[in-house]
Amino acid sequence: QVQLVESGGGLVQAGGSLRLSCRASGSIFSINTMRWYRQAPGKQREFVAAASSGGSTNYVDSVKGRFTISRDNAKNMVFLQMNSLKSEDTAVYYCNADLTARSVVGVSSYWGQGTQVTVSS
Repeated sequence: QVQLVESGGGLVQAGGSLRLSCRASGSIFSINTMRWYRQAPGKQREFVAAASSGGSTNYVDSVKGRFTISRDNAKNMVFLQMNSLKSEDTAVYYCNADLTARSVVGVSSYWGQGTQVTVSS
């Protein structure tokens, strides 16, 4: 069984920083792309950032220059460093990974349970 668990959310003032972490655990053969999404109250879940297994990254325009995604492939972890936070960054942040589990043929997408980020203005 594969699990993704996020941590690092919390309450921060506008202009502050937070670092989110997500660890994939269980019977994992390989991990392809790892991503962060977020969902604000009353809004659809939106893509935030992605990091491939080869190191390439991409971001939604609204966070470029403020957020940085990184990975520790040895530990099956992905991070999201969030700087210069704004009130509009308030949301539940979800970790997502495309991976191959040892007991499942092919690549499947897995999600974490989410971590709340609240930015006060």
